[in-house]
Amino acid sequence: MSAYLEISDLKKVYPTPKGDAVIVQNINLKIKRGEFVTVIGHSGCGKSTVLMMVAGLNPITEGNIVLAGKELDGPGPDRGMVFQSPSLLPWLTARENVMLGIEQVFFTASKEERLQIAEYFLTVVGLGESMDKKPAELSQGMRQRVGIARAFALKPKMLLLDEPFGMLDSLTRYELQQVLIDLWRKNQITAMMVTHDVDEALFLSDRIVCMTDGPAAEIGEIIEVNFPRPRDRKAVMEHPDYYKLREQLITFLEVRAHRHHAPAAPAAKSEAAVAHTT
Repeated sequence: MSAYLEISDLKKVYPTPKGDAVIVQNINLKIKRGEFVTVIGHSGCGKSTVLMMVAGLNPITEGNIVLAGKELDGPGPDRGMVFQSPSLLPWLTARENVMLGIEQVFFTASKEERLQIAEYFLTVVGLGESMDKKPAELSQGMRQRVGIARAFALKPKMLLLDEPFGMLDSLTRYELQQVLIDLWRKNQITAMMVTHDVDEALFLSDRIVCMTDGPAAEIGEIIEVNFPRPRDRKAVMEHPDYYKLREQLITFLEVRAHRHHAPAAPAAKSEAAVAHTT
């Protein structure tokens, strides 16, 4: 397939007094333009490390990453990032926080045009009435909406999401997953997201990349998710393949993720798997 993002032989090593610690290795992945790919695995498997290397926020030890035909070297506005905590400047309003990036990227546009971009994305994420509020006046979910608006407003080539809903309650998480998937579809943006939530991965993804446990984590399996789009949660959960795919993911997390490092023995159900699959 023609790749919009191509990750080749990616490896991350941290030097330690006892020798090199290999975090991830042999990471090879091609993502098509407009595809939504999630990376799933247990805590500490290196999935966020891979995402941060794509973002240019963590240097690559070996291998390379090419986005839209250009080899990546450091961060850039061609990648919009949504973190677990949106890191808003507390003295600025929601509008002003979104405007910061817009003014850097669209510096040739008029002030009015830049303002329209910020207000449009804040409105579509549901903050039309809260643009003048500062972060302290916003709930955690509303702050994350600002973070999503800020990333999309830059019109990046690639959207990178690092467990963006991990700190939210279930109801808010479901709402924001829908906001994200609707925005993604409307903007036809290529997305890569890290999660350890099986149901979230199934609802959002075209493909799910399953990481083995670290250290020296690798891609263990890639699962195709062919639910029709646009998606709605009820339709996805009623799809005949939903529970089959869910079982495949849970089995990977409970058994196959460990096989890369552990001796072949019956794998006990890990706390991480239990917490995020029940």
